[in-house]
Amino acid sequence: MTSTPKKIVVCGGTGFLGSRICRAAAARNWTVLSLSRSGQPNWSTITSSSTAPAWASSVQWEKADLLQPGSYSSHLDGADAVVHSMGILLEADYKGVLTGKESIWAGLQRAFSPRKEGARGNPLERKAGEGLEAGEGDGQATYELMNRDSAIALAQEAAAKSVSSFVFVSAAGGAPILPQRYITTKREAESAIAKNFPAMRSVFIRPGFMYDASRAFTVPLAYATMPVAAVNWAVGGRLSPIAGAAVEKPLKADVVADAVVEAIADGSVEGPVQTEQIEGLATKAWRRGML
Repeated sequence: MTSTPKKIVVCGGTGFLGSRICRAAAARNWTVLSLSRSGQPNWSTITSSSTAPAWASSVQWEKADLLQPGSYSSHLDGADAVVHSMGILLEADYKGVLTGKESIWAGLQRAFSPRKEGARGNPLERKAGEGLEAGEGDGQATYELMNRDSAIALAQEAAAKSVSSFVFVSAAGGAPILPQRYITTKREAESAIAKNFPAMRSVFIRPGFMYDASRAFTVPLAYATMPVAAVNWAVGGRLSPIAGAAVEKPLKADVVADAVVEAIADGSVEGPVQTEQIEGLATKAWRRGML
């Protein structure tokens, strides 16, 4: 069963993956609206050029704060699909250690703590349009707040607007260098969305490491991962519980973006979408484009 949505809203549409989702959707002549703090993208950070590409004029770029549903709720009106493509890989504590702004012991101890606060209060119990307040005393944007609670709140707002499809960009797994909370918060978001909004088709895209030539440093990292990923595939994924995304096949960002848009168009896609299915959806999108 396939359907062609007329309007797609991409939260995080100015990001590395989000901008490519916007491009893939615009190529299908869909109405595409991007939501982000900046509104307009800083093209030099997500492409190899500082100049806006031709397709950018086909996208409506709007400013919004994902932690303040009142800033974006009206943009969901009439949407057929909403995409959550906004999360964090490293929290401030971890970044502080890497940049030398925090002591290694104190920073890593907090970064790898078993639990941090997300939004103050259950996001599912807030009133329509009510914002999310950081639960940590210093207002830190934690995995719990950004990767879990912001996605749950967005799904709640989308369901209230009778949006038919919701896509959450999750992850294939964690990694030895990342706190376990990175992936557990992603999985908690998936579970909460699927359980609380059964009338809305939910798709959870689970890519591993994403790369693109526009971010030169990602290419050698991807090639370094490929042999290990091949070994993991050969042993039936037995390394995944230990190393998570570190042994998952890396994917080009465009492949993941094409898969997201194809998953929206194909009403039969629902639930977790792993690497092999991501590649299959991207191939299907490519073939569609050749027709």
